[in-house]
Amino acid sequence: MNEIVTIALVLAGIYLLLAAFLYLYQRKLIYHPVDVDPAFAADEISIDNDGLRLHGWVLSPGKSRAVVYFGGNSEMITHRRTYFEQVFSDYSVYLINYRGYGNSQGSPNERGFFSDALAIYDELIRRHDSIIAYGRSLGSGIAVHLAARRRLEKLILLTPYDSLVEIGRRKYPLFPVRLLIKDQFDSASAASNIEIPVLIAAAENDREITLNHTLALRQSFRRAPLQYQVIAGAAHNDIIDFPAYRALVQKFIAD
Repeated sequence: MNEIVTIALVLAGIYLLLAAFLYLYQRKLIYHPVDVDPAFAADEISIDNDGLRLHGWVLSPGKSRAVVYFGGNSEMITHRRTYFEQVFSDYSVYLINYRGYGNSQGSPNERGFFSDALAIYDELIRRHDSIIAYGRSLGSGIAVHLAARRRLEKLILLTPYDSLVEIGRRKYPLFPVRLLIKDQFDSASAASNIEIPVLIAAAENDREITLNHTLALRQSFRRAPLQYQVIAGAAHNDIIDFPAYRALVQKFIAD
């Protein structure tokens, strides 16, 4: 009997240690900042948010309309220059690194990302007639938050999710993720307030953000004119290279 109690206590101790590790180091597990590509050259931009400097670039400056791209977690956002210049030829495209990414100051966290998105919008709307928010993967949560709080022309979401809580529950089913997680990125809750045209594109073979999370987000848009498409054969990291996806985006912004 004593041995059973001892084993139970050891297992409970291991469980609590693992839970403590997930809680204390969760932002190290969630965020994967990337450096700047030293070979990339374009017009640079710096935006101040309450004393914190965000650094990025603008492609095709001077257009009346703009696109702000919120990239994937470990994505080097400048690697898609040709795509942006071809697909968004009538727009100025802003590639601004998250806080703690590239040359942007600060440390990654949900509240900071949301605050930065609003600051970016408030700065750029002075220069442009309208703005499209374009969010990929992690960035989809930031784009949804922005769309729920500022007036955008349109919203493009590539491989988006309902919330990090739901993704965490799938990855760590033995732990009370909702109680442990600090940064929830609850896009499903924010989606109900959005009324502008929305495009959601999912990858058929996505293993990072599975289709059930994207479908749950899709169902949360109750007021927005919504287009949804699954790109056949695509995976999480290569969907943007599929001609069907590019054609989908081009048609969406042209309509």
